[in-house]
Amino acid sequence: MQIHSRTKIIVYCAIAAVINLVLGEAVGLLHIPLLFLDTLGTIYIAANFGIGWGAMTGFLTNALMVPFSGIMELPFAIVSIAVAIVVGLFSKGKGFTLSKAIIAGLILAFVAPAIGTPIRLWLYGGFTGSGTDLLIFTLKASGKSMLTATFMGTVVGNFIDKILSCVVISMLQTQPRFQAILHRS
Repeated sequence: MQIHSRTKIIVYCAIAAVINLVLGEAVGLLHIPLLFLDTLGTIYIAANFGIGWGAMTGFLTNALMVPFSGIMELPFAIVSIAVAIVVGLFSKGKGFTLSKAIIAGLILAFVAPAIGTPIRLWLYGGFTGSGTDLLIFTLKASGKSMLTATFMGTVVGNFIDKILSCVVISMLQTQPRFQAILHRS
């Protein structure tokens, strides 16, 4: 890889991490249920440049969140890295097509909560102040254990968020303007 193209990818990763931070914080501040949008940039980078760059973007996102949300956001970098791995694997071959994006989103709807639920329970007792908390609270009140309520609640939120995020990126990368940015020297 040429130094010029490597530098360009690093800049894209930084921009994508800032996009993740801004969208994630905006959704969090608005308490929008079942939506996070904090992995759009990671998905974009992993789909276009591979797992390693996507993982770096995901980690950088969580590192950038620390001044805004506290050090307890850093362990969630593991979830972001898992997102990059899944998307990167699905992007091999013919790219991140719409059908691959939907399947990747479905898988991420379970993988992200499987990794994030123990972290969420350990650090926050299950409630993080997100829009998903209402669903978790309702499931807990219905008699579910805190582990089950947290996992089920975050699966529902991630089902919408991860499929939507993957589909948006799949559709955006087919647009001529995005293709021109990616292939500009």
